[in-house]
This record gives sequence, structure tokens and C-alpha cells, in this order.
Amino acid sequence: MPPKPESERDEGTFTVLLALGANLGVAMLKLAAGLISGSGALLSEAAHSLGDSTTEVLLLVALRRSDKPADLAHPFGYGKERYFWSLMAAVAIFVSGAAFSVFEGLHTILGPSETAHLLWINYPVLGLALILESISFKNAARRVRVESARRHQNVGEYVLNPTDPTVNSIALEDTTAILGLFVAGAGVALHQLTGSRIWDGVASLIIGALLLVAAFLLARACEGLLIGRQADIELVRAIESRLESHDEVVDVVDLLTMLVGTGRILVCARVDFVDTISAGELERACVRIDAGLREEFPELDEIFIQPTSRSDETVRRRVQQRYGRAMADE
Repeated sequence: MPPKPESERDEGTFTVLLALGANLGVAMLKLAAGLISGSGALLSEAAHSLGDSTTEVLLLVALRRSDKPADLAHPFGYGKERYFWSLMAAVAIFVSGAAFSVFEGLHTILGPSETAHLLWINYPVLGLALILESISFKNAARRVRVESARRHQNVGEYVLNPTDPTVNSIALEDTTAILGLFVAGAGVALHQLTGSRIWDGVASLIIGALLLVAAFLLARACEGLLIGRQADIELVRAIESRLESHDEVVDVVDLLTMLVGTGRILVCARVDFVDTISAGELERACVRIDAGLREEFPELDEIFIQPTSRSDETVRRRVQQRYGRAMADE
């Protein structure tokens, strides 16, 4: 999995901007239709789209700030800014979208009865919103398929455990937006057929529930990335195999990896070297191994190699506590 080239980063920004433009447009349409017709479902959908727009602004901040180079204060760079601002995007979905939708649904069901009119105006608005959301969704879905294929995962696995939460955010937003449009349409239609506003309120509650699920999934993914998730296990195994292929290496005693940004991985390896090599030969071997790993795995950001005896009981015990086995015994 090579790091993302400039063209792919630009495409990620385009994905967010496309979603932002679509959501701002449909938010205004939904708000106007909701105010004219008095439909709680359309007002909830307007809040949904406004919440998504806020999310996209936060994701643009994430993309911009995470590309800042490392400095003295942050020697491993600012890659995790993308995870933090994506978590803020999840909070925005919850606060501005889900909370308002649940409030509007309860207000519609439990509040005083109000006469709704011109409900028909909601249908063309929902249809136009579906077209715009589908354009954004198609682009986001393609990005998810590309990223999941790059990591040899199926789409479901990638959505639940992404390495780039900005792509995941847009895909989740657009999915809930399209589902929300159908729910809103059903609520308006049942309201119109039965004359009961309860259906409008129920639609708002369902929209709120959809947004809660999306916010939870995104926050959960960001939590793992912020805490410090290890690299893909297949990549870890490949790095271990590459280390052990060198003549100077007897065994890999411990191997730690952590995602420090999208397409950026920190590697710390404790390696048992051949006892007969000199200190100078050990230094040259470490430099050569470092260069070889970077050439084979371009996504590696920082690499630390520590000479360690595989018979060191302290290290072995720590590895066993972490993985349930000692790597050097394999």
C-alpha cells in the first residue's frame, strides 16, 4: 500500500467539496419545502443536510492540517489531525443532525396539531435532492472501493476500520442521506394519505436514528485511530518476513507498528542480530535494512531498529502479554 500521491489527495479533496456543494444545495431546498408545507420530515432532512455540510467543512480542515510537515513540537507530523477533525465531524452529525431530527419528530408527534398544506411541493424537492446526493454517493463509493481494494479488504471491513476516515465519513453521510430521503418521502406520503402528522414525526425519528448510527460508526473508527491502531496485519507479517530475510538477522523478537496518519506508519522492531558481527557492521546493517524496508514499503514513515537478544526474558514476557505468544518462538 504506497502512500497517496498528490493526485489522489486532490481527488479526496474533490470528493469532500462535491459532497459539500450537494448538501448545501439540498439543505436550502429542503428547508424551503419544509417551511412552506409544514413537514417535520423535510425540516429534519434540512437539518440533516446542514449537519452534513458542517461535517464536510471539518473534513476539509482535516485534509489541510494533516498534511503539515513534522516539526520540533510534533516530530511524527500532524497526520492524526485528520482523525481528530473526523471525530469532530461525527460530533457535528450527532448535534446538528440527529438531535434536531429527534426533537422535531417528538414535537410533531406530541405537539399541537397544525394544518399542513402544499405537501406535494416536497416530492420534486426530494427527487432533486436524490439526484444530487446520488452524484456525491457515486463518487464516494468509488473512492471506498479503491481504498478497500488497495488494502485487500472488502468494502464492509474498510468502512468499519478505515485508515482514511474522511473517505469513510462521506460514504456514511451519503448513504444515510439517500436512506433519509426515502424515509422522508414515505413520511410525507403517509401524512398526505391519512391526514395524520404522526407519520411525519415517525419519519423524523427514523432519520434521527440513521444519523445516530452514522455518527457512532464514524466516532468508533476515529477512536481506534486516535488511540493508536497497528498497521494491517498482512503488512506487519510482510515486514517481519523481510527483516528475517537478512543474513545478519537471527530473529525478530518484537515488532510494533502504529498508524500516525493516512498512509503513514511508525515501525519499532526489536531484532536479534548475529553475535559475531562488529558494532560497525551492525550499524551498516541497520542502515541497509532501513533503506530496504522503505523501498519495499513506501508507506513506512519512521523506522526504529533495536538490537535485542531473543533470550531476554523481560522482552519475551512483554511480547507474550501483548500477543499471547513470543514472536521469536515461531
